[in-house]
Amino acid sequence: MAQPFSLAACDVVGFDLDHTLCRYNLPQSAPLIYHSFAQFLVKEKGYDKELLTVTPEDWDFCCKGLALDLEDGNFIKLADNGTVLRASHGTRMLAPEELAKEYGGKEWKYFMPDTGMAFRSGKYYFYDNYFDLPGALLCARVVDLLTKQNNGQKAFDFWKDIVAGIQHNYKMSAFKENCGIYFPEIKRDPGKYLHSCPESVKKWLQQLKNAGKILMLITSSHSDYCRLLCNHILGNDFADLFDIVITNALKPGFFSHLPSQRPFRTLENDEEQEALPSLDKPGWYSQGNAVHLYELLKKMTGKPEPKVVYFGDSMHSDIFPARHYSNWETVLILEELKGDGEWKPEEAEPLGKKGKYEGQKGKPLYSLSKKWGSFFTDSILGLENTEDSLISTWSCKRISTYSTIAIPSIEAIAELPLDHKFTRFSSDGSKTAGYYPNPPLALSSFETLTNK
Repeated sequence: MAQPFSLAACDVVGFDLDHTLCRYNLPQSAPLIYHSFAQFLVKEKGYDKELLTVTPEDWDFCCKGLALDLEDGNFIKLADNGTVLRASHGTRMLAPEELAKEYGGKEWKYFMPDTGMAFRSGKYYFYDNYFDLPGALLCARVVDLLTKQNNGQKAFDFWKDIVAGIQHNYKMSAFKENCGIYFPEIKRDPGKYLHSCPESVKKWLQQLKNAGKILMLITSSHSDYCRLLCNHILGNDFADLFDIVITNALKPGFFSHLPSQRPFRTLENDEEQEALPSLDKPGWYSQGNAVHLYELLKKMTGKPEPKVVYFGDSMHSDIFPARHYSNWETVLILEELKGDGEWKPEEAEPLGKKGKYEGQKGKPLYSLSKKWGSFFTDSILGLENTEDSLISTWSCKRISTYSTIAIPSIEAIAELPLDHKFTRFSSDGSKTAGYYPNPPLALSSFETLTNK
């Protein structure tokens, strides 16, 4: 058995910001993200206004772990062996016979086992976080429209317009210039879109600091947006908590790039300044790389190999690169652990006065999708309801391969003693060992069946 994981044994504790330390009110933030892109496509690129109308049922399409084939407009859900478990063309799910004809139980054409397959390429795009998911719904609906307008169009070229929408709404100057919809709306009413950090988490952060841990914030958000978020969720003295703050970190490149490719930069009034040849002291920086950061951590701790743990919500940007390139311990924030069961409409928040970008609420993004099934497991085509038909998803395999542990939120561990010993994911064959406080229901059932 692998040694247990304990925060007490770590010298440095690092955090992603968005959807990790800063939790969003997803029923509000998801429609805002969707409309930031949809309005750009309609107003600037001439797409059909039908894209602007979203029903609560539409949100069921959203499921982490889907890949969009940018050439044929198909979304796919992958098994851990690279075969396709479910697929849709746009939002239309492929029937079993269509799935068999299209993919035939073979490895997906772009699949590469282990680390060989990137999350992003010119051919496909994986949706792996809550900023991405509203874009999955939008892209699926774009495919629907283009298919209808062009009599069953087979090849698609809309991705360049999506990229232009990202640039318009989220470029580095967008916050300062009030570009697009997203930043102006968050500025107008942050409390509507952001959850304040629970007192238990604030106390836990202070407890880590009092225990002599170096605390870091490493976010791909720009410094002006980072400051707004942290002021709101942690208070105006948030900077006192962190020894090192790195914004515009451009993850995963922060972990994979050489120092010469991605030097650290100082900031002045949220503007990036000159590149630094090395990182000599704690403080607030932009861009950078894990190699120079680790050199600084050695100096700060006085240890040749300080032990670092990093908390994040994205396998693509946080967990995989921190483990693969830097060999850090990794804690995956996985809200799907909260929503593994069937969602019932009465669990939805009560409808108050609707805001500009609200529609009637659908299911929470982390809850089980009726279209796509469990994020963790699924049935092999043609073998439904038989014991040997269950298979874990590619996303699930990545969790147990690259995460030390997985938790639904930081709050879930904030009241535990720092020397609490967590069972880590390990090579002993268990797919459930590292989930805290409990493994997902679908995976528990899977292990029960496979261990019979």
